Amino acid sequence: MSHDLRLILCDDHRIFREGLKTMLEKKPGLRVVGQADDGASAVRLADEAAPDIVIMDLTLPGLNGIEATRKIVALRRAIKIIVLSMHSDRRFVTETLKAGASGYLVKDAAFDELFAAVCAVREGKTYLSPSIAHIVVEGCVRRAGPEAEEPPAAALTPREREVLQLLAEGSSAKQIAARLEVSVKTVETHRMHIMDKLDVHSIAGLTRYSIREGIISA
Repeated sequence: MSHDLRLILCDDHRIFREGLKTMLEKKPGLRVVGQADDGASAVRLADEAAPDIVIMDLTLPGLNGIEATRKIVALRRAIKIIVLSMHSDRRFVTETLKAGASGYLVKDAAFDELFAAVCAVREGKTYLSPSIAHIVVEGCVRRAGPEAEEPPAAALTPREREVLQLLAEGSSAKQIAARLEVSVKTVETHRMHIMDKLDVHSIAGLTRYSIREGIISA
């Protein structure tokens, strides 16, 4: 590699991040310039540090990895995102790629596979774990056939998805308003729209929906 590749690690488990940092920095030309333990911190850090690559978990508190990926790509298109997740379901892979990620690996992959992903993404390629690559192929085949029905969550705006996650995690309207720097009335309007679009009319129901869809972990 002609220059040090600057990386940010985002995972809510510090031991995992530290282990990954140690392994990555043993490779010539790789340097970890920052770490984040939630999606919102990852977005701020990516904007401030302008790394080459962000290695991102999906299940994160406050703002999940898919939404964080969308925000980072919108802020700085040059930053590449590699998702490293325990999820291998089709909906996670396809939504992550739609959000703008350049790579997707399952967490049980060998470290050499992550390094291969970093090298591929640096060259402008997309990298998928061989164990999940068939999911993307099947998705392309399905799109070539009759139009598949979009899940209800696809109708939500990015801000509504953000509010949904915070509601499902137990935050009050007042807490969400303070976090997002909007009025309580705005949060309540978002909540009403979310419930209407998902046809779910209780916070408990939104929480169950969010767990089922992988927006939050159980």
